[in-house]
Amino acid sequence: MASCPFPNSCRDNWGWNPNDKSHEVCLSGRRNETALFHPNWSIGAAGVRGTRPFLRGHRYYWEVAVSPRVYGTSMMVGVGSRKARLHVDSFVNLLGEDRESWGLSHKGTIWHGGNSVVFTSPFSEDAPTIVGILFDGPKGTLTFYKDRLLLGEAFKGINELEDELYPIVCSTAAKTEMSLVQTRRTFTSLFDRCRDIISSCVAEMDRVHTLPLPKALKRCIMDSM
Repeated sequence: MASCPFPNSCRDNWGWNPNDKSHEVCLSGRRNETALFHPNWSIGAAGVRGTRPFLRGHRYYWEVAVSPRVYGTSMMVGVGSRKARLHVDSFVNLLGEDRESWGLSHKGTIWHGGNSVVFTSPFSEDAPTIVGILFDGPKGTLTFYKDRLLLGEAFKGINELEDELYPIVCSTAAKTEMSLVQTRRTFTSLFDRCRDIISSCVAEMDRVHTLPLPKALKRCIMDSM
């Protein structure tokens, strides 16, 4: 697994929110890290928000594995506020349809405010694509990576929106999947640093119980594994 593109980072263990999604999204995995869109057939666009908002003073990096089943009007990754729609009964580019979200489409275009710009080549239709997203809170920028190669800075001024922002994925295509590969953020405290070092040194979760540490700290370490 590739390292995070910025130093002094730790795991940021969030998943897709089962209570904040379209009814056309099914979640699976220990942390609901895999989203299946339109499990039967599609009649529109469906999305899901992450469980945790971004802190504006920090930087976040996460990767999404897009399954090789790539087709349709729009399969997108990006960020948006609570006001960003997660379902519509029409085939639209849901992320970036208005001022509440920013997104990258599988067709290689980036969207915001209902406008699009060609940003990269379309995703492969016969192999998985790993999309990396770097949210820089202090700078207010959103940068994308494809198959762990830097594509560049896609958006500026994201921090001008006062509402909290969340990671979002969406798709119009039936039986398509996107899964979180890794989620990281800058350290917010000395506790973050200690927890990350300890969890990286413990190979198996069961061994955490043998550490001479308070129970509360053990639970935090297990949660980060």
